[in-house]
Amino acid sequence: MTASITDPRALASRFPAGFRWSAATAAFQIEGARIGDGRGRSIWDAQVEVPGWVKDGTAAEPGPDSYHRYADDVALLRELGVDTYRFSLSWVRIQPDGAGPAEPRGLDYYDRLIDALLAAGVTPFPTLYHWDHPVQLEEQGGWLARSMADSFADYTEIVAQRLGDRVTDWYTINEPVSMALQGYGVGTLAPAKQLLFEALPAVHHQLLAHARAVEVLHAHGARAAGIPNNHTLVRPLHDTPADHAAAATYDLLHNRLFADPLLAGAYPDLEAFGLPPMPVRDGDLELIGARQDFYGINFYNPTTVAAAAEPGPLPFEIVPTPGVPVTGFGPEWPIDPPALRDLLQDFAQRYGERMPRVVVAENGASFPEPDEAARVQDDDRIAYLAGHLGAVADAIAAGIAVDEYTVWSLLDNFEWADGFTQRFGLVHVDQRTSQRTPKASFDWYRSLIAEARR
Repeated sequence: MTASITDPRALASRFPAGFRWSAATAAFQIEGARIGDGRGRSIWDAQVEVPGWVKDGTAAEPGPDSYHRYADDVALLRELGVDTYRFSLSWVRIQPDGAGPAEPRGLDYYDRLIDALLAAGVTPFPTLYHWDHPVQLEEQGGWLARSMADSFADYTEIVAQRLGDRVTDWYTINEPVSMALQGYGVGTLAPAKQLLFEALPAVHHQLLAHARAVEVLHAHGARAAGIPNNHTLVRPLHDTPADHAAAATYDLLHNRLFADPLLAGAYPDLEAFGLPPMPVRDGDLELIGARQDFYGINFYNPTTVAAAAEPGPLPFEIVPTPGVPVTGFGPEWPIDPPALRDLLQDFAQRYGERMPRVVVAENGASFPEPDEAARVQDDDRIAYLAGHLGAVADAIAAGIAVDEYTVWSLLDNFEWADGFTQRFGLVHVDQRTSQRTPKASFDWYRSLIAEARR
């Protein structure tokens, strides 16, 4: 690890006054307590019960058990010194079956968490939805059904009425690309459907639900509400027409299909790529394309693409990125920090004056670490974070308005289909006892934040 790259003082000096520092988690990944207190059943409750589907056979419990130990999380955040905390609300704790009145015990839990954060001097920055909608709504079509946008607006109204007096900054729907393409397209996330391009209506219905939610939140006094999407810098493996065409297709599916309607007011030309049209109705694009308060970018790695070697439903193949190290996920998660700078510059150039201020809403990496409670010297994670923060600083120096950076994640947590086998946290969690032990990266990030405030 190169000291000049990771030195907190030198790195902090590259960020403007008022830049915000954050860390993130998500409800299903940290809360535990899946049964009881009126909580309903989500698509992930159903998914973890499919035999063999989760790599280590776990079901998100006990894990950090933040439903009972949220005060421990708040104490860690206070010690870390972050400005904001990104966490998600569990739809099934608040509206167990996706319709009807609220479950008061669920709202009481988030009341306690928000009040504790404010008392600790940490601004709450909740995400309304992080992939865990009620199974009853999935039985009605889930995000493939337009009615899901109505259900989401109703849920948002319940949340805003209760929490909007103390929460001014909101995320709406986390990574619609992941839900649409992985959840409905190829089946690597819940609800684990394999519909390929028939999954595309889930894109439009999530963007519509986001826009409906923003209207509700603004009506309840929100200062800022935005959508955080996972984006990647797409590169062709070879400088050939076939690989460039493959990269353009993947860029459309992963990036432009989601960003264009929000930031340019229209979908890209899907017909030119042989894709079916979106189920757009009159007024949808005007609502979706309204001026964004901010744009959230989750970034983990670039994507290298080649033309498909054999005819098939997809005209591209995702291949290892040459010449770079990888995270605990292996070649599918290459480490290439300058790609974040290039992505931010690409967005600024592509969307011009329509591009709002940016929040880096997730960035982090998993590496092999012990399961038992331990102090971890995670130099690889420090180098990863420092490199990507350097890329953000480069983008700011180039004139791109980036207001906030968020580490994924505060805690080691349940990593979806990989269970507890991948660890992203600044804080080690013994997933059997829920014991929390800050890692070296926690201390490094704390020092960086402190230096940035000098």
